[in-house]
Amino acid sequence: MGSAEERIGDKEKHENGPSFDLNDFTVIKEGEAEILMHAKNEVFYNKTQVNNRDMSIAVLRTFISKRQQEHETMLSKKSRAGPKVSGEPVAEPEAPTDAVMHDEKTNGECEVSQEISQDESCSISEEPAANQEGKGRGELKPPVVLEALSASGLRALRYAREVDGIDKVVALDNDKASVEACRRNIKFNGPVARSKVESHLADARVYMLTHPKEFDVVDLDPYGSPSVFLDSAVQSVVDGGMLMCTATDMAVLCGGNGEVCYSKYGSYPLKGKYCHEMALRILLACIESHANRYKRYIVPVLSVQMDFYVRVFVRVYTSASAMKNTPLKLSYVISALAVILFISSLLEGPCLSVRYLPGFGPAVAQECSDCGKKYNMGGPIWSAPIHDIEWVTSILADVKSMKDRYPAFDRITAVLTTISEELPDIPLFLSLHNLCATLKCTSPSAVIFRSAVINAGYRISGSHVNPLGLKTDAPMNVIWDIMRCWVKNHPVKAQPPDQAGSVILAKEPVLQANFARAVASLSKAQAKKVARFLPNPERHWGPKVRAGRQITSKHVSLLGAEAVNGVCKHEEGEEPASKRKKTEEPVTPNL
Repeated sequence: MGSAEERIGDKEKHENGPSFDLNDFTVIKEGEAEILMHAKNEVFYNKTQVNNRDMSIAVLRTFISKRQQEHETMLSKKSRAGPKVSGEPVAEPEAPTDAVMHDEKTNGECEVSQEISQDESCSISEEPAANQEGKGRGELKPPVVLEALSASGLRALRYAREVDGIDKVVALDNDKASVEACRRNIKFNGPVARSKVESHLADARVYMLTHPKEFDVVDLDPYGSPSVFLDSAVQSVVDGGMLMCTATDMAVLCGGNGEVCYSKYGSYPLKGKYCHEMALRILLACIESHANRYKRYIVPVLSVQMDFYVRVFVRVYTSASAMKNTPLKLSYVISALAVILFISSLLEGPCLSVRYLPGFGPAVAQECSDCGKKYNMGGPIWSAPIHDIEWVTSILADVKSMKDRYPAFDRITAVLTTISEELPDIPLFLSLHNLCATLKCTSPSAVIFRSAVINAGYRISGSHVNPLGLKTDAPMNVIWDIMRCWVKNHPVKAQPPDQAGSVILAKEPVLQANFARAVASLSKAQAKKVARFLPNPERHWGPKVRAGRQITSKHVSLLGAEAVNGVCKHEEGEEPASKRKKTEEPVTPNL
């Protein structure tokens, strides 16, 4: 690497004046990309986000493959249909129509034939023609990717070097030091990176607003909340394009500051074991809300909660008529103890004549009929499916076929495997430990509880968010009947009659639970003993301090004492002795 660094230094000296001191930089390699990181925390880099970057690369590869398949399908239909009459609108590719129909079926309503106006049809058909077809008739242009918040440019470099078929990656940042670092890293990564990646000093919001429907993929990975970028992001994606979005403000999304969450995302969170999945659904509902303002809507293909953040991958389409189905995909959450209920809007009418009606209310009484406690209300959240199982299966197969190209292979395959076994149409989940804590009883094993639910005629699965989470379509009265039967076989101590557990157990079960082991009580991954929830690979595996921020001893929990102490010595070696005697300056870690 030494000779390569010297060549980069010589080139910068020739082009930009004096070269940088290579002793101040550390070479960090991830995948096929390498970046130069300064000893000071001038540009943000977090090793933990390798999981995020690997997952994004896997989804991007699948998106490019699916995009090509959809284009070929469209050309095949056009060739079979023959030449169109001049002025007749051309139909949109299959993907958005299928997605809309899927969403409607998921919400338990009739299949609605979408009637798109001529203006809409033109806007849908002309855009792909302008952005996707090349000089030759029917040629699909390679996708253009926008990384709106690039920092060191590591993600953009990995996209360019590792994902085949990409035309260009545009890396933006409004911090001068970050843009300089990104351009330095582009040069450092050789001719492929220089030909495909370009870095700009710009405000991402303004840049996206001034480049509407120009990018096939837009990647948002901010430090904190993405809410301020969503309005411009949904406008810069082409029809059928992909929006990748990360949110790291989990304290806000998980109910720590409900009023802040409402101001940023337009939804009120509830605290519970399911809070991380609720965070995913709040983010999806927020993106959908921004898209609807421009006659657009989203179709989620993958939504993941990993480490300390949530990450969603959605496709964006334009259709004023399909946009009207948004209320059917949103719900309010009514919760009391372990009880979860949903309230959503209604769709009535025959398949060719759609009539939208508001939901009926009040949906529930103020107090829970099972435990007697008052309900808490949160939302609205996205209650339609948050994954496309076909996509998840394709992504997982692609990852397994390219194991050596994913540094975080074990982690992302574990997450994708768990997601592939989730029930896609069940929002949120129950916690078996929470149920038992309410009744103050010993907990049945997950296999026994799953068997009882299956034997009662309902479906049940795990959740990628929580190893103890259980998704099921069984109503809460069935769940409590199963627990009552369990307590009869495993008695508990008498509790005060006003406690929720006593109120629940005072009722006789209507359903007699069958705890005989069911064949489907273990998923395929569990039966094969495939690892699904892996521990962190090292200590202090989590969020890091914002770039440029001074660090004190309170940040040791994020970075570790060894890292902080090492930086202290490095900084003290650079400072004059007289200055060190007068004051102890805050130090910056070597990330």
